[in-house]
Amino acid sequence: MVQSTTDRRRFRGLFLVLALVAGLVVPAAQPAVAADGIPSLARVVPAPVSVQPANGVTFELRPWSVLSYDPRLPRARQVADGFAAQLRPATGFPLPVVPAVPGLTPPGISLQLGGGEQLGGEGYRLDIGADSVRIKANRAEGLYHGVQTVRQLLPAKAERTSVQPGPWPLPGGSVTDYPRYAYRSAMLDVARHFWTVPEVKKYIDDIARYKLNYLHLHLTDDQGWRLAINGWPRLTSVGGATGVGGERGGYFTQDDYRAIVAYADAHFMTVIPEIEGPSHANAARSSYAELNCDGVAPPVFTDIYGSPYSTLCLGKEITYRFLDDVIRQVAALTPGPYLNIGGDEAKDVPKDQYRAYVQRVQAIVAKYGKKLIGWQELTGSADPARTTAQIWFPEEADSPAIADASRHGAKLIMSPAEHAYLDMKYDEDNPGYPVGQFWAGFIEVRDAYEWDPETVIPGIDVRSVIGVSAPLFTELVFERPDVDVLAFPRLPAIAELGWSPAAAHDWNSFRDRLAAQGPHWDLTGVGYYRSPQIDWPPRETR
Repeated sequence: MVQSTTDRRRFRGLFLVLALVAGLVVPAAQPAVAADGIPSLARVVPAPVSVQPANGVTFELRPWSVLSYDPRLPRARQVADGFAAQLRPATGFPLPVVPAVPGLTPPGISLQLGGGEQLGGEGYRLDIGADSVRIKANRAEGLYHGVQTVRQLLPAKAERTSVQPGPWPLPGGSVTDYPRYAYRSAMLDVARHFWTVPEVKKYIDDIARYKLNYLHLHLTDDQGWRLAINGWPRLTSVGGATGVGGERGGYFTQDDYRAIVAYADAHFMTVIPEIEGPSHANAARSSYAELNCDGVAPPVFTDIYGSPYSTLCLGKEITYRFLDDVIRQVAALTPGPYLNIGGDEAKDVPKDQYRAYVQRVQAIVAKYGKKLIGWQELTGSADPARTTAQIWFPEEADSPAIADASRHGAKLIMSPAEHAYLDMKYDEDNPGYPVGQFWAGFIEVRDAYEWDPETVIPGIDVRSVIGVSAPLFTELVFERPDVDVLAFPRLPAIAELGWSPAAAHDWNSFRDRLAAQGPHWDLTGVGYYRSPQIDWPPRETR
């Protein structure tokens, strides 16, 4: 790191040279809100904890602007490099990335260590002055989230991939921000219809903007097994060969899966793999006859809804040797703390067998160093002190058992189907976009937004709620553009519930802030649904 006074002078000189070469002079500050509708400091999704505008103050990105980072903060350089790479194509500016120099704030955007304990590990403080932008955080995760806020505050044309005319203003003021919940996820079902590595990466790009920190991959189900497991090749050659309607078969090699995990990590997102059982298991059973009680493999299943042959044989030890082998390999491929074992809709399994299954699988998960997540049905069967239950259909939930588990240490993730399931249709009369289901009801943007994670299940210890999830099952999602339309604009609603303080929960504010996301989605290729509940600005063309 440069320390001497002489080196600091040289560092300042670098910026003066850049300014002279550009032949430009720093102009007077611009208004906080320009005539073209540049968003104010508060027009951000999710809503920040605290916003203090500085009226009459505007920062403008310039040809000599620099992105600096504090090298004491692990991965800060990575965040700075990524942000510079995003900004260079549209601005045409070089935006060099340099280590910070003590005592010197360069003209540009600086990523700094600090901000106080209140921010925790994911929070940030953003200060925008006339001459510089400072993002402070205790960890690189916070810097990354702060960068997402700055991306939203910049004009949407900053998302373009070719040089655009300026200016590039940011409204002055300060933002203090940190999450309400530690767990904020989106679930993508790759089992019913397979989505390729590039398709999953694009989804990560799009959802990371809204400060989600987990990607839940639904890897196995009746219609497909999507991850190669050494020693069990038929899982993918048979179980992964097709999907609903016989379409979009395929699977991830272990290297493919590693690539997704690494890409998610680069966006400060952790992958949670789901291996379904004991039900929703026809893809495994059709691959290996020994996983069936009668020793006969059923045919592959390509219908929309669950297979009548879907339950693993729980009376055979081979079933648990199989699960041990799968979980061991998946755990080794997954650096994150969680592994999801499913556990839902096993109605044909006697309660004593189901309980024994859950307890055995929970022990396997723990043996390989992971924490168990499962759907709400396993509450009451798993050890609550080592269990995180995902609530998905409160109408069928055993609320007393869930409430009791929450008081005995179980953690809860809220994804109520009637609010959070992104595969549901928006409304009954939507001829413009017919894809989707409606068994949990029709979910417009306001429905996705107006609920509270702490009141979904009565009687719970609210301290047990660790966050929210937005599942997107794909039985009736046949093409990648369908994913965009179903997820956006509802996913940002769920993201705001997970990040923003309860006091910030306001539909009128949200719908205005959400409308400002439209031009950004237009320019990043997100084919969102233009809900009539939102006053969208005119479309931007790419």
